[in-house]
Amino acid sequence: MSQIVKISKGANIKLTGAAEKVLGNIERPTSFAVCPPNFHGLMPKLAVKAGDKVKAGSTLFFDKYNEQIKFTSPISGEVVEIIRGAKRKILEVKLKADSVLAYEKFEVSAASAQDVKSALLISGLWPFLKQRPYDIVANPSDSPKSIHITGIDSSPIAADYEFLIKGQEDVFQKGLDALAKLTSGKVHLNVNDKTLFDSAKNVQINKISGPHPSGNVGIQVHHIDPVNKGEIVWVLRAPDVLSIGRLFKDGKYDASKVVALAGSKVSSPKYYKVLPGANIKEMFGNEINNGSRVISGNVLSGDDVSIDGYVGFYDYQICAIPEGGEDEMFGWMAPRFNKFSLSKTFFSWMTPNKEYDLNTNMNGEERAFVVTGEYEKVFPMDILPVFLLKSMITEDIDAMEGLGVYEVAPEDFALCEYGCTSKIETQKIVRKALDLVKRECG
Repeated sequence: MSQIVKISKGANIKLTGAAEKVLGNIERPTSFAVCPPNFHGLMPKLAVKAGDKVKAGSTLFFDKYNEQIKFTSPISGEVVEIIRGAKRKILEVKLKADSVLAYEKFEVSAASAQDVKSALLISGLWPFLKQRPYDIVANPSDSPKSIHITGIDSSPIAADYEFLIKGQEDVFQKGLDALAKLTSGKVHLNVNDKTLFDSAKNVQINKISGPHPSGNVGIQVHHIDPVNKGEIVWVLRAPDVLSIGRLFKDGKYDASKVVALAGSKVSSPKYYKVLPGANIKEMFGNEINNGSRVISGNVLSGDDVSIDGYVGFYDYQICAIPEGGEDEMFGWMAPRFNKFSLSKTFFSWMTPNKEYDLNTNMNGEERAFVVTGEYEKVFPMDILPVFLLKSMITEDIDAMEGLGVYEVAPEDFALCEYGCTSKIETQKIVRKALDLVKRECG
């Protein structure tokens, strides 16, 4: 039975530069990179070396601890370089694309759960499935109690998932049908008031409303089908389902997706069809202004990739906002009519519909972590966020378990981090704690 969830806690940060719902044209770049750091917890083991020729769908590397999970090339071309960091950690597998893409052909079937798993694993689409707890790539050996698909992105200047999927409803349905084979429980499709998804079959459609972070799949899971200790749910986003549907429709890994190029430092914000791993400068160098912070993902929890970076595997928006860094006379003491605040520090509370051109300044430094009540205003879970974070800082696993660590992911704390009067980097704390709990209890 469908559920209706109304989120009251949270906040919508209205930024200038939302993408116009128009599909722009760009030439496909030649420079690509698949970046293992996009997949948290992965220990990559290379399957290629510099100079190797690959097709779209060819395996580039796999998980050392679970060799079934493969990561494949989004394009056909040549492996030009392997970029390594400290302790020879693999950071990027760089590729040069052919002028015409060639695809690996996969014999796929959706007749059974094992058939679907095998198809997703061999094609490199399995990493779309992430799990709660721990917010990592799902283990194909597990049996989830349910699968949750979010059809909403409520983050600032986010991509409209309905716009990304419109006109491809048949492919979307094929993906849903395949995912339904992977669980004996329900497949939940969590949407807002949009009507595009109402005709979806083989899923339970739940209606979600409220401010950000209502679009976070972890928030939706908490209100619809909470994760208790020992339980597992798998999660993904609605546009991910399109790639899965294309695999079972055409038998190939077609990684193409539509992303929103947005932000106040973008000349003409709009949507573009791209491939994951594409070089941002080659595609949008003329659109993004100088002095920008370029983010793959949303402005609250995305990755700072710079103009020379690459489109992330999981990302459906590229944001460019002012870098900031300049000193401000009188700081927070000035009236600041053009600054947004979750509290009433500035006068933004008097103009709730105003859009702001915000930069990346933290407006302060880290200080004592005290209970202010600010976190509770924007954290829509039945969890005590400050006490959970303090148990994470002290690495008290028993306390973490009692306070709900199995339900959270770093992105769920992004608004807390934004409005934190103590300037605590909450997302880093949550990520480190989840890794600790998985290592000790997982």
